[in-house]
Amino acid sequence: MNALLYISVILIWGTTWFAIYLQQGDVPVTVSVFYRFLLAAVIMLVALLATRRLRRLALKDHLFCMVQGCCVFCFNFYCFYHAAAYITSGLESVIFSMAVLFNAFNGMLFFRQKLAPAVIPASVLGLAGIITLFWHDLSAAHIAPELLKGIGLSLLGTYGFSLGNMISSRHQRHGLDVLSTNTYAMFYGTAVMGALSLVQDASFAIDLTPQYLGSLVYLSVFGSVLAFGIYFTLVGRIGASQAAYSTLLFPLVALTVSTFYEGYQWHANAVIGLALILLGNLVMFCRPDWRGMFCRKNAAA
Repeated sequence: MNALLYISVILIWGTTWFAIYLQQGDVPVTVSVFYRFLLAAVIMLVALLATRRLRRLALKDHLFCMVQGCCVFCFNFYCFYHAAAYITSGLESVIFSMAVLFNAFNGMLFFRQKLAPAVIPASVLGLAGIITLFWHDLSAAHIAPELLKGIGLSLLGTYGFSLGNMISSRHQRHGLDVLSTNTYAMFYGTAVMGALSLVQDASFAIDLTPQYLGSLVYLSVFGSVLAFGIYFTLVGRIGASQAAYSTLLFPLVALTVSTFYEGYQWHANAVIGLALILLGNLVMFCRPDWRGMFCRKNAAA
C-alpha cells in the first residue's frame, strides 16, 4: 500500500508544476491560490460531512491547523506561483526536492529525531544535483536577477511546505484525523489568501479560458484534495523524511512535461544533475531495512 501511495504522489505532484505554469496570466497570484484551495476545501468538507468523517478539534489543534494552512496551503504556493514567472515548472520541482533535507533537519529540530545514516549522503547528492542542474545559468558572467528570484522563492516555498509537514506529524502523533486537519488547514489558508487579496485590492474576477479553468480544477481536485491527503497519510505511515523522498522523483516527471510544453533545453549538466538527484533517492531506499518501509503494517489513515 505504501508503494502505491508513494507512486501516486509522484505522478500527481510531478504534473501539477506545469498546471501552476498554466495559471500564469491576468489573475493575481493571491486570487489563483485562493480559488484553488477554496474549491479543494469545499470538496473536502462536503465529502467528510457526507461520510460523517469530519472530526471536531480542540482550540489548540485549530491553532496548529491555522499555522499549517499558512505553511502548506497559502504562503508556500504564493512563492511557487510567483517563481513560475521566472523559472520553468520543471526547475521549480527540482528545487522542491530540497524538502527532503528540510524535513530531516526540521524533524531533528522539532521532534529530536535522529538523522538516519542515509539522510546526509542522499541529501548531499540531491543538493549537488540541483547545483549541477542550474550550473549552466549560475556560471554565466552575469546571473539574471530573475533566476535568483525564482530560486529564492522556490526555496522559501519549499521550507514552508516542510514546516507544514512538521505540523502534520504533530497532528498524527496526537491521533488527529489527517483528512479533517487538512480540511481545516485548507480553509484557514484560503481565508488568509482571501484577506491578503482584499488588502492588495486584487480583482477576484476569474479567467474563464479552458486553460485556466482546467488547470484550476486539476490543481484543486488532484493536486490538493487527493495528493495532499495521500502525502500526509504517507507522513504518518513512514515518517516525514521518508515521505519527502517522493519529491526527489518529481523532477523526472516535471522536467519531462516541461521539455514538451515549455521548451526546456537539456544541457549536459542538466542530465548529470538529474542523475545525481535520482542517485540520492536510490541511496535513501537501498539500505538494509528498505523493505520495512513498504511492508510496514500500519493502519491506513
